[in-house]
Amino acid sequence: MKRVGVFVCHCGTNIASVVDVKRVAEAARSFPGVVFATDYQYMCSDPGQELIRKTIKEQRLNRVVVASCTPRLHEPTFRKTLESAGLNPYLLEMANIREQCAWVHAKDKEGATIKAIELVRVAVAKACLNAPLKPSTIPITKRALVIGAGIAGMQAALDIADAGYEVVLLDREPTIGGNMVKLDKTFPTLDCSA
Repeated sequence: MKRVGVFVCHCGTNIASVVDVKRVAEAARSFPGVVFATDYQYMCSDPGQELIRKTIKEQRLNRVVVASCTPRLHEPTFRKTLESAGLNPYLLEMANIREQCAWVHAKDKEGATIKAIELVRVAVAKACLNAPLKPSTIPITKRALVIGAGIAGMQAALDIADAGYEVVLLDREPTIGGNMVKLDKTFPTLDCSA
């Protein structure tokens, strides 16, 4: 059974001055799978992260939705928070209600709040479908393939080889040089290209 916790951030006044965050948290309580929803001044702060950790343990949450700013800024923060609480970090979903609601609907507080509720609803639905993931590593062979043995291809192959990597240079013609071999003389020395 999915047990989702929803945490709505005020982001100081960044979000809360436009979006009714208490109403968003209240609406989230009625979404399928949600067993806990609350709002907090700064969810990314140490006390905010501690609130998430504590709630995961007390409410036995197995999914978390954070409605705050862009995931690009704080997704790693919240994933570490889940991990430190013993939950797989990939069972996190974020709803970006700062950039997608508060900042673009500053003059329409009702519209911004309704949109934030919908973004949280979607994040909760997606969180219910998430599965735990485990990072894996794949061995690689440090070798490069350069396609085209013209001047640029040859220079790229030389640079990669100088960096210490094996290089395979591939061209459709039986000789290297590309269009260079078609020229009679080359600048600046006027040498014969062939």
